[in-house]
This record gives sequence, C-alpha cells and structure tokens, in this order.
Amino acid sequence: MARGLIATGIALLALAGGARLTGEIQRQGDLERFEQATRSATDPALGRGVDTSLWSPERIRAWEESLRKDLGAPLAVLSVPKIGLEVPVLEGTDDLTLNRAVGLIAGTPRPGEDGNVGIAGHRDGFFRGLKDVGVGDEIELRTITSSHAYVVESIRIVSPDDVWVLDPTPSPALTLVTCYPFYFVGNAPQRYIVRAVKRAQTSAR
Repeated sequence: MARGLIATGIALLALAGGARLTGEIQRQGDLERFEQATRSATDPALGRGVDTSLWSPERIRAWEESLRKDLGAPLAVLSVPKIGLEVPVLEGTDDLTLNRAVGLIAGTPRPGEDGNVGIAGHRDGFFRGLKDVGVGDEIELRTITSSHAYVVESIRIVSPDDVWVLDPTPSPALTLVTCYPFYFVGNAPQRYIVRAVKRAQTSAR
C-alpha cells in the first residue's frame, strides 16, 4: 500500500515536472519569437527583410530613412496572419514612429491592458494590407510577457472626427486605424477602422 502511494506520488511529481518543463520551453520559444520580430525595428540590416511590395515609393524611402534612428524597444508585436503582417508596435503616432512601425494611439490602453487598445499605421505602408482583412480574421498582439488573440468583429469607414471608435470598451478590444481610401493621392479624407475583440484569455509566460 505504502509503495503504491509512493509510486503514485512519484508519477504525479514527474507529470508536474514535465508540465513545468513544457511550459518553460514554450515560454522561451515565445520570447525568442518576440525578440526576432522586434529586431526588425531596431536592426537596420534585419529590417531590410520587411515586405514592402504593396508600399508606395515615398513610404519605402521614409521607412529606410527611419532605420537610421534609434526608437527604443517596441511595446509589442502585432501579427495579422491573413495578410502576412508582423510588425512592432511603438509608442506614439508621430511621422518617424509610423514610418518605422505602427504606433500606440495616445490615451488608449497599452498592449496587454484591458480596454480598447488603439493602434495606427500608414495606409501606404504597414497597414496597406488591411484592405484584404475581413470579419472573422485573426489578429495577435504579443508583449514580452503575454499573448493576446483577437478576431475581427467589424470594419468601418469613418470621418477623422469620429474619435468615438477609440472610446473605452467594457471588454478587451483592439482597434486598428489607418487613412482611407488606400490609394488616394494626397491627404486621405477618411479613416479605415478594423475593430477586433479578444478571443482567448491572456496566457502568462
């Protein structure tokens, strides 16, 4: 009887140890993917690998110029598998920031926090591919400590004055903002809004 209990205890400990080991391996893998994705924002050589095939020539030149600047570590990495987008999220929405990556809109929660996280990007740069995103598509937002899965709930075209799209939400949401129409010459008169809601609970690492 005692030996049976001991054997059971050893087996349970082994299972627990295996689960911890698996979790640690997963955590290390997640961290490595985050670091690889963010290096393109800080390493000019690696940054050259960004797919700019849909970008305007002016935006490509602005992006290449931005690689000469040190903008610090990203807050997160935004991934949209449908369009093959994986881009660092930096603080702010000034020209330099949006030439290099996409930016967290001031006044909205930081990636990983509850509420309506607002992220802006250029329509002729990183966010041009949003034209091919549809309701039901998946979006992932990864920070150094957590991963957040979203699903696109709606797509709207609004005026620049419709700032209500960034209002706080009762449940976690992600709002991507870019100018519209995508191929408009000059200052685009409207805004293209992709709203996604959280699909899965945060997984702490």
